[in-house]
Amino acid sequence: MLSRTTTSVVTFLHPFVVAGYTNELPAGEYEVLADDEVMQCHSFAAYRRTATFLLINLHAGKSELRAVDHRDLELALAQDQANANTNVIKNSAAALSPSEDQK
Repeated sequence: MLSRTTTSVVTFLHPFVVAGYTNELPAGEYEVLADDEVMQCHSFAAYRRTATFLLINLHAGKSELRAVDHRDLELALAQDQANANTNVIKNSAAALSPSEDQK
């Protein structure tokens, strides 16, 4: 069976945890490797995700490749983005300034 591996980079703005692991990872950029297999189709190429890995850079040049469910990774990214949006609203100068009517 034919397969392919694609690589992408995701950025977390806050520390995060991915389901299946207990330790919190620091904010930063992480490389994601996705393995897909070609499905047998007659008129077009289709792929099915078979594995997703998150490359964790540890210390002293060592790294770890963690198997993750791509849906759990997407959920962690969505939560990180939601936290980023909440912090922007809380720290917004417009949100903290009084309205013109109150002056």
